[in-house]
Amino acid sequence: MSAVKRLTPPQSRKVNALVKRECCNFDNGHCILLDDGEECVCPQLISYSLLCKWFRIAVLPGDKLLYAELYQTEDRKKCTECGAFFASKSNNVKYCPDCRKRITNRQAAERMRKRRALVTQ
Repeated sequence: MSAVKRLTPPQSRKVNALVKRECCNFDNGHCILLDDGEECVCPQLISYSLLCKWFRIAVLPGDKLLYAELYQTEDRKKCTECGAFFASKSNNVKYCPDCRKRITNRQAAERMRKRRALVTQ
């Protein structure tokens, strides 16, 4: 994790939003860690790279999907229903959380229909 990662524009937008929302060293566009009497702009917000070591270690792992996308971990899966990427630690997960609810309901309804059909015959 020591190499500097280059970000695409969509990844950069996600990282910037995560910095503004979650980083404890972010204060109105300035970095508290780099403050030496003079306010310093947060370097993470003005670059297309993962520069801030604090962000990489403490903040980024909180967003599992973005972390998996940037570091190509095995946690990143592709939904077989909609094709969207999602983070998962299990090997047998096939669907993203949104599709999983819909498919579980559909399968339960199908089971109940088959069950009713067997009872009425």
